[in-house]
Amino acid sequence: MGWLAIVDPGQDGGRKPDLRELEAAQMQAGGGDALLLCGTLVVEMSIPDSARPEPLLLFAQDGDWPLQLGLQSVPGGGINLVLAQSEALSHATLNATGQGRTGQLRLTYVWDCRAGRSLVTLEQADTDRVQITEFQTARPWRYQDLRMLLAPGPLRVLSPSVSYLALSDQAEPVGLVPGFDPDTPVATPQGYRHIKDLQRGDLVISEEGNLLPVLHVLHREVPARGLFRPVRLRAPFFDLQQDIQVAASQRLVLRGSEVEYMFGKPAVLVPARHLLGTSVALPGKEVDRRASYTQVVLPEHAPLMVAGAALESLYLGSLRRDPIRLRASQLATAERGLLPEHGAPRYPALGAFDAAVLAERRVA
Repeated sequence: MGWLAIVDPGQDGGRKPDLRELEAAQMQAGGGDALLLCGTLVVEMSIPDSARPEPLLLFAQDGDWPLQLGLQSVPGGGINLVLAQSEALSHATLNATGQGRTGQLRLTYVWDCRAGRSLVTLEQADTDRVQITEFQTARPWRYQDLRMLLAPGPLRVLSPSVSYLALSDQAEPVGLVPGFDPDTPVATPQGYRHIKDLQRGDLVISEEGNLLPVLHVLHREVPARGLFRPVRLRAPFFDLQQDIQVAASQRLVLRGSEVEYMFGKPAVLVPARHLLGTSVALPGKEVDRRASYTQVVLPEHAPLMVAGAALESLYLGSLRRDPIRLRASQLATAERGLLPEHGAPRYPALGAFDAAVLAERRVA
């Protein structure tokens, strides 16, 4: 089925979240104490500005199926997770940067009882940094416990720093985030084609005019929240010939005299989410709190020409050298030796303030 529930505390405004799909899945699995043997829990959050540990998500219940879940921030930008299910205890402390606090973080907990393993992953906004801790055991969750975890109640404590919670009945991939709406037009030798129609071996035109073969095309449905939320970039800004919709984490490549003057670089990378609140971007469309995205992998980390503007293709970095991270990604089934290795991005990524200033200068 995929995503069973997407809970947005800010948008729900204290109302009971919509858990109908989760409840339907529970009934289909047998109701009552039915178990979810494989699933993914996603928690996106910001790190509280505190010199001491702060609780982010706490859940506990006793009874025949005792369960405790604790998620708290650790001074220095880390996250601590403790999960106790009956007599099984899993614990992990992760820091995606090792450089102190950052902005938005996404924690993903995946359990797969059929494979006999589980893992917890921490990703940092606007970077390729991913930290993974893998456990060689996995315990199922009861559907009714997941319902109580996702809904406000006496058994749960949820920090305002948490942006959203999402639950899937699949082992969702982590690390690589496709960023284009499937109908996004991408330049090819035959003219513009929807990115969803591209296949391995097709040629695309890079920003520099080179023809590059598509090595992989990735499609994914994700919660339309946090770093996944859709952003509509408006034409004619950035030389766009039409409005396009991208993920909040998708980055544009911007050049020009003001870029060189302001930042001393020939080009900069601008995450789409930093453009919200300016004249050049609006919130994008979503369906049932979900968004579908597509991206392509090229032999090099080259910008694509997308409806007249330059936007990043998917950045792999040294993914093929990290078997744990590769196995957790959407490219898990790809032959490791044939994956490209992308060097460090050639251009710096702008923060929210600099991105907004540059965007307004483009409008003026």
